Amino acid sequence: MHVPAKICGLSTPETVEAAVACGAGFIGFNFFPASPRFVEPEAAARLAEPARAAGVRICAITVDAGDEVLDRIARILRPDLIQLHGKESLARGSEVARRTGVGLIRALPVGSAADLAAAGPWSDLADHLLLDARPPEGAGMTGGLGRAFDWTITKDFRPPRPWFLAGGLDPWNIAEALATSGAPMADVSSGVERGPGLKDASLISAFLDAVRRARQ
Repeated sequence: MHVPAKICGLSTPETVEAAVACGAGFIGFNFFPASPRFVEPEAAARLAEPARAAGVRICAITVDAGDEVLDRIARILRPDLIQLHGKESLARGSEVARRTGVGLIRALPVGSAADLAAAGPWSDLADHLLLDARPPEGAGMTGGLGRAFDWTITKDFRPPRPWFLAGGLDPWNIAEALATSGAPMADVSSGVERGPGLKDASLISAFLDAVRRARQ
């Protein structure tokens, strides 16, 4: 049975293998050029093959990507879901869904309870929401920064579809994070790395095991 968790920013066969072997329900490939986790669609497509065969859902992480980039990702990777992790409007999200024919994950920055209001308009369009810590002013990236937000904010958050908790998660705090936040699913990137963009297979295994135990 797949674990309700997404391992994001994978870039090597070994770490994809670890995610698949340990039961990740989702894996993500990062297509934001400024990220240390960036991969080209051709590389992502090769890496995704064993995961797809195992029934793992393939996610493409994008940040305000243009049509040409999105078309290329959709054609070459054939993802199950495209994650919008920038400032995309609802209208742009609808356009991306129509253009690619792919499901959506909408990432939303959270710093206070008031930020949860942004989820409402996306609830009918996005397959999943992903709540991530709001990045500091001037940050060059919108996610993968190892920052957490106050998990108590989401205790009563009940959107129509299962949502991901993200931001500052790792194998040691994920059980507490899930219990405190009420999140049904988890998303991790930097928390299973030994350095920027360098995923660690043992940390991936530990994270997924911790989510599995928390959900038993």
